Amino acid sequence: MQTFSQLGPSEIFFIARRDNPCTRAQLWFTGKLHFRQESFGFRLKNRVEYSARPVPPNLIAAEKEEAKAVLTLFFKKQGLSNSVSVRIINKSDLFIDHLVSRLHSVHKARYLVGRELTTLEIRDSLIPYLEQLHEQHGDLLSDLVVSFPDPPPPHAEDRPPPVPLTPPRGLTDSAADSKKLRAVSRVSELDTEGALRPQTLYLLDLGLNLEQIKTITRKFAAFPYYSLEGKIKPVVEFLLDLGIPKSDIPTILCKRPQICGISLTDNLKPTMAFLETLGIDKNQWAKIIYRFPAILTYSRQKLISTVDFLTQTGLSEEQIGKILTRCPNIMSYSVEDKLRPTMEYFKSLNVDVAVLLHRCPQTFGLSIETNLKPVTEFFLEKGYGIDEIGIMISRYGALYTFSLRENLMPKWDYFQTMDYPKSELVKFPQFFGYSLQERIKPRYELVKRSGVRLLLNQVLSLSGVEFEKVVKKKMMKKLLSDHQSSSELL
Repeated sequence: MQTFSQLGPSEIFFIARRDNPCTRAQLWFTGKLHFRQESFGFRLKNRVEYSARPVPPNLIAAEKEEAKAVLTLFFKKQGLSNSVSVRIINKSDLFIDHLVSRLHSVHKARYLVGRELTTLEIRDSLIPYLEQLHEQHGDLLSDLVVSFPDPPPPHAEDRPPPVPLTPPRGLTDSAADSKKLRAVSRVSELDTEGALRPQTLYLLDLGLNLEQIKTITRKFAAFPYYSLEGKIKPVVEFLLDLGIPKSDIPTILCKRPQICGISLTDNLKPTMAFLETLGIDKNQWAKIIYRFPAILTYSRQKLISTVDFLTQTGLSEEQIGKILTRCPNIMSYSVEDKLRPTMEYFKSLNVDVAVLLHRCPQTFGLSIETNLKPVTEFFLEKGYGIDEIGIMISRYGALYTFSLRENLMPKWDYFQTMDYPKSELVKFPQFFGYSLQERIKPRYELVKRSGVRLLLNQVLSLSGVEFEKVVKKKMMKKLLSDHQSSSELL
């Protein structure tokens, strides 16, 4: 005898199997389930008490999509390829039903009052459970998922476990594609009177077009199943109340449709309040959300881990608040896979990481191999030392964000024709931030024609009026000097 707790909680909401004609009947029951393995699967024992309550089919469909996304992500974190993960998910309909049943059991009170779960709540409920299953079953978890509710087939000692095979191109994605197609078709579904669904009409009124809504759905298949009154509309109205123009709402939804799956009272508002305690300027929420709406969909643990890293670099609370306000997408960077390796790389160049983060946090989103190392090697080839490169990046954090081929190389070539030593770029690396055709060339040529000499900083950083004043002043000084020299000769 084995308890069902290995596969689920002690209190479970059972969804009828596909061969049961009662496809929409959802039965609440409490009590522990026990089974013993038979040739046909499991036999349930113990008496259970039932209390039937219907759950809307569209809500079930949306929660299934969310559960599939969580399970796919979990398998990928365990090292499975995307194609293998998708293949397993496509064979796990009953296990997905089981995950949804677990959600309904754990959050029974929410359903009794008619409140839907948010994306974060679904994720936070399922991931610990999947981790528990993985501890119990190890590499057999994928077999368990496919064979559920039957136990995974034993691996005979004289027979090696099956090796996942790579299916022919296109075969793996066909089931996923068909699900996406169903979701996309839902966008333009017409009712008996020939009208589009209320969700679609509401989104069209916000300024999205049908193709945009379909594009969102292709990326996030649960979106067309979101309740208009329960999820989409409350979030949109909240964003409008924050001062976000209606014209910006389509951009926000296209960037992060999952934001509509977040509960205002349980997740979105508390997350905003938490971020404000970290220093985010609450008066800038409209700009922050427009730039990076995903910041409101991250877990508390993710937000804390990023802030802890920023603190470890030596940044003050005030500086961290300014960084999160100006560059909220830094929250999307993995601490261990992106932020920490980038910090170590810049430290190897003797760069003050805290200063760089404060001045140009977007630098930490660049690839070390693709973006950072080529720029460093470029300046090394031009004769600069590591310490000089470190000074340049410390003084001008955006230096590494420029294209090597389209920006740094042509400007360096022109600098070679200018009458300045290489050390001038160490003093003023901002040179690479100015337009070659509209600023650098015309100003330097004017200085050259005038016969005066200015620091590179003076040539480029002054406003147009100030630049002309300085040039005229230098010219007058030069004329007086030349006149005095001529008088002395006479």
